[in-house]
Amino acid sequence: MTANSATSGHNDHAPLISSRFVYLLTAAVVGLAALTATISVAGRWYGENLALAGHTTSAEPTDIFIGQDHLRFASNFIRFEQQRVTGRAERVDLYLTWPGLQGYTDETRALFNDVNQPQSLLFLDISQSTMSRDMSGRIEPIYQHLFSGTILPGPAGLVRHEMKQNSGYGQEVFFTANRDGDTPYAVRCMMPATPGLSTSADCQRDIHIGRDLVVLYRFSSQLLPQWQAIDTAVVTFLNNRLIP
Repeated sequence: MTANSATSGHNDHAPLISSRFVYLLTAAVVGLAALTATISVAGRWYGENLALAGHTTSAEPTDIFIGQDHLRFASNFIRFEQQRVTGRAERVDLYLTWPGLQGYTDETRALFNDVNQPQSLLFLDISQSTMSRDMSGRIEPIYQHLFSGTILPGPAGLVRHEMKQNSGYGQEVFFTANRDGDTPYAVRCMMPATPGLSTSADCQRDIHIGRDLVVLYRFSSQLLPQWQAIDTAVVTFLNNRLIP
């Protein structure tokens, strides 16, 4: 042994990297991998829930009791999570695809999330009726006195009525049509300046169903040419979900 070796106190054959360092490095790598996996799982969970944004793909039946009426809907037709509970309610809000009349599913997800396709959805608000007449029944006693007299042809046999400036309806217009053996059709709309500015709630119409329910349904003005098909489909859809 040389003097230098004796005085240095070092083992010339010791590894350049100690086992303690290797252990700490391995622990750090494992910890980082675990953290990455956790972030990945959490990110996936958050991303999926963000994509759902309150929607559900569940088709579990929900029984809603409003006034004297009993309705049953699959959960994925009900817009708001807090309403997806069986029991008594003041109202229930629905959304469904057009023309398929489907709820929110993996296959229809794009239609519910794409604001550039307003013609793809219908929105229905159901509550207990507070008026004896629906929109069609209010044409003669109320609305016709508020029409300005300006009448223009509308799509698919509809007649467009401008409103008087003091009517309280602002820039809204009404469309009406006679129907054989039934009350006239009526819908009120806020017409966009261009079709590209249309929303899924440009037009709204209310109807009575069941024993004592009023349904306000809304749709894009782009769908006005299909007004007859929409009205028939909404009535049939709801009547099929009324429980005797």
